[in-house]
Amino acid sequence: MAAKSLAGRIALVTGGTRGIGKGIAIELGAAGALVYVTGRTMKSSNGKGGSLEETAEAIRSRGGECVPVQVDHEKSEEVEALFERIAKEQDGRLDILVNNAYKGVEPLLAASGKAFWEVEPSLFDDINNVGLRNHYYCSVYAARLMVPRKQGLIVIISSPGGMRYLFNVAYGVGKAACDRMAADTATELKKYNVASLSLWPGAVLTDTIQASDNGAGFKKTLEKYGKPETAEFAGRIIAHLAQNPSIMQYTGKIVLTADYGETYGIVDTDGTPAVNIRSFSFLFRQVSALSWLSGWMPNFLKLPHWLWHQASNKF
Repeated sequence: MAAKSLAGRIALVTGGTRGIGKGIAIELGAAGALVYVTGRTMKSSNGKGGSLEETAEAIRSRGGECVPVQVDHEKSEEVEALFERIAKEQDGRLDILVNNAYKGVEPLLAASGKAFWEVEPSLFDDINNVGLRNHYYCSVYAARLMVPRKQGLIVIISSPGGMRYLFNVAYGVGKAACDRMAADTATELKKYNVASLSLWPGAVLTDTIQASDNGAGFKKTLEKYGKPETAEFAGRIIAHLAQNPSIMQYTGKIVLTADYGETYGIVDTDGTPAVNIRSFSFLFRQVSALSWLSGWMPNFLKLPHWLWHQASNKF
């Protein structure tokens, strides 16, 4: 991908003060897009990081442009005002929306290892008011800017938890709904040349998980994945998607960062490819009796998507 391949594009990354959102915002800015980044904290006051100012500084250090906007994505009026601001400042233009905002990490970590009935039902709202409902609101407002121009890309950050049980019930329900949202919005947007897709990053050991006192269970789960992806890798994938002339072949689909990276030769920040959870090498590592076979399996041998899908609960 050529440097500044997204020059002139307007992007919005929600929840970009830390983790995957921050990594995505940095890479889109480095690729030349003007990046609006949202978060609840403008300036860090606790010394633990995670602020809009820090993300903006990281983007600018890579030669990018950033507009940090303080937004509480649980408040629909603030979300609407965000898109009104973008429309006013950019003459009604928005090229890329990355639905990444997610409030439920800490409640999710605190509930780790507990059955759904052992946790207050409000956990569902903690996880999905921002991690699902807000994505719908943002997609609506983004589409209103993209459809008249007949171009645009909407990405919803999801995970394999949308296909099989992962972490807990509320998490899986939310991710399955995210995947369905991407598919159904794509159905209605396709004729307007606007793409909508669900992106599954691999295991990413974010700062929040590493710093949390409740993160032990998550860390143990992530260790099974082998080498984690950096937060920036998903950003590299989205930057490429946004300038891919074949983008519409991905609309409505789930895109694995590792799959896409292999197809287009995109590597992580350390110069190595991401671990592909469809590869037989990875799958054999998950079964202790077969783990010895892992080293014998070339990475290009992967479980077909149609067969992998049979592992879900769908008929």
